[in-house]
Amino acid sequence: MSAPKKLLILPGDGIGPEIMQEARRIMDWMAQARGIHFDISEDLVGGASLAAHGQPITQQVIDAARAADAVLFGSVGDPKWASAGFDRRPEIAILKLRQELGLFANLRPAKVFDSLLDASTLKPDVIRGLDIMIVRETVGGIYFGTPRGIETLPDGSRRGINTEVYTTAEIERVARVAFDLARKRDNRVCSVEKCNVMESGLLWKEVVTTLHEREYKDVELNHMLADNCAMQMVRNPRQFDVIVTGNLFGDLLSDLASMLTGSLGMLPSATLGAKGEDGRTPALYEPIHGSAPDIAGQGKANPLAQILSFAMLLRYSFDMQEDAAMIEQAVSNVLTHGLRTPDIMSVGKTEVNTAGMGKAVVAELDRLNKAA
Repeated sequence: MSAPKKLLILPGDGIGPEIMQEARRIMDWMAQARGIHFDISEDLVGGASLAAHGQPITQQVIDAARAADAVLFGSVGDPKWASAGFDRRPEIAILKLRQELGLFANLRPAKVFDSLLDASTLKPDVIRGLDIMIVRETVGGIYFGTPRGIETLPDGSRRGINTEVYTTAEIERVARVAFDLARKRDNRVCSVEKCNVMESGLLWKEVVTTLHEREYKDVELNHMLADNCAMQMVRNPRQFDVIVTGNLFGDLLSDLASMLTGSLGMLPSATLGAKGEDGRTPALYEPIHGSAPDIAGQGKANPLAQILSFAMLLRYSFDMQEDAAMIEQAVSNVLTHGLRTPDIMSVGKTEVNTAGMGKAVVAELDRLNKAA
């Protein structure tokens, strides 16, 4: 019998521990109801790590993430560390993990549940059936390019510097992820950049086009400027299947896409690296929302994005397609039954707290499992 998969859990700050507890509830159910066990370890990141160790992430956690088959991340960010200095921000933890593990491709699905059509600010006819996958490059671009920093000019004023930079190899590897995903979906890719005003965008477009001609002619490819893409996502979001873009534009567009669905609390994500010599692909899974310190500890947080991130982990890292699909179906059924956390609450629905939503998903999993 093979050894259990190693899973590192990093709850983080704010609502992170609360929503991670509901993901743990799903794991406990899988062990009891389906005999599926994981080798689980847990550690501190973000503000929790700053409080305990004086740094947002320790080398011990980075090493544990390297040794794990997958990492399930909560959220980081705590306003009490706002004056700690730029390099000691809680958010450095996730940036460091991406960089150290080479997690270059962030997968952010934006899928609308029929039962949540009324939670979006867009008209139901615009978003009904929406299913977009945004593939965002995550270890290059302006977030990591050099030179960077803040300098004092001769006249005493200050200047902030960040550099947008991409290489052929960086663009190709994330584009391959997008093309491969498209082949399993509706076979369409939209590559997004700003080639009209940025040389890095021009290179991005040229490299994606060349790769498409060389290896992916069967996939439909079109190009779009980032500002137009943002407008089109609000105007006619169903025109998109897979969107591939750089770090900065991916950050912005994926948050925009989340509100098409009605709530940041509903969207999971996966960030993948390159397969190593040992055959393992480093991967980190997290909800795309933040730590929401204003509601932390109040039971108001929506745990569904964290639960769906765990489902993505099962699908992409452990190839447990049936179990991932069952969790996703359980989430959909619970929403259809009218249960809502405050962020997606509407007239005529039943409001539940964080734990109540987690328990409802487990109850639905139990029903689905017995019916299978």
